[in-house]
Amino acid sequence: MDIQFLGTGAGQPSKARNVSSLALKLLDEINEVWLFDCGEGTQNRILETTIRPRKVSKIFITHLHGDHIFGLPGFLSSRAFQANEEQTDLEIYGPQGIKSFVLTSLRVSGSRLPYRIHFHEFDQDSLGKILETDKFTVYAEELDHTIFCVGYRVMQKDLEGTLDAEKLKAAGVPFGPLFGKIKNGQDVVLDDGTKIKAADYISAPRPGKIITILGDTRKTNASVRLAVNADVLVHESTYGKGDEKIARNHGHSTNMQAAQVAAEAGAKRLLLNHISARFLSKDISQLKKDAATIFENVHVVKDLEEVKI
Repeated sequence: MDIQFLGTGAGQPSKARNVSSLALKLLDEINEVWLFDCGEGTQNRILETTIRPRKVSKIFITHLHGDHIFGLPGFLSSRAFQANEEQTDLEIYGPQGIKSFVLTSLRVSGSRLPYRIHFHEFDQDSLGKILETDKFTVYAEELDHTIFCVGYRVMQKDLEGTLDAEKLKAAGVPFGPLFGKIKNGQDVVLDDGTKIKAADYISAPRPGKIITILGDTRKTNASVRLAVNADVLVHESTYGKGDEKIARNHGHSTNMQAAQVAAEAGAKRLLLNHISARFLSKDISQLKKDAATIFENVHVVKDLEEVKI
């Protein structure tokens, strides 16, 4: 499981940073990629990665500001051009209005897709659990921005315990069908009468990962709730230390406020994202240094960076 940042800038692209988009790569878990936001130029950034657009099965939109959605029509159209791959449907989750934006863009541009898009729109009254599969559950909660905006909490369900093959061999269990029965929790009896209890050879279930990805927001209690015990918290850091007033006026957070959220939530790691173009390369280390006075395990991400979870 990895997160790859396709765009880490705020508001408009710069030479160093494209606008908002990141990919949650679940290739080992379910052979899918989930995209969070799709700012202008996202498909160009994808060309610089190993991501195959057809593997993108779900897109989660935090809000309808242009720097988070203007890349959608282009990406959706380009995804259709890979004729040598199987056409697969795609799901888009986001605030009410995202369906109208996408369908209008495709209709006006005369774009026809060879796959279906399934839209899942929500408003303030229809948040909470928005998706559940056999391996993942996704929750959404409203944040505090200048327009309706949400954050997402992706929870991987607990992983099955692993079979201790070496211990089984030492107990005299021949490799083969009996291994499968024991792995499925079934006790077995060997030819010599030895009873093998499956529970003795399977480790305890492992807790799944929790990934919190927030849209644009002022510091709010909703951010903390979404990030409780998260393995990774991706939080915007449009502004820096001392910029609290301008951050509030524009519906954003500072690096210090993001660090406060991570600390209050008990998150394990904080990734600062959505960086204003006002911060030059020399300023990035200071953003991290200042935030680390509140939450130590913090990192300022950059475009195309890949973080293992």
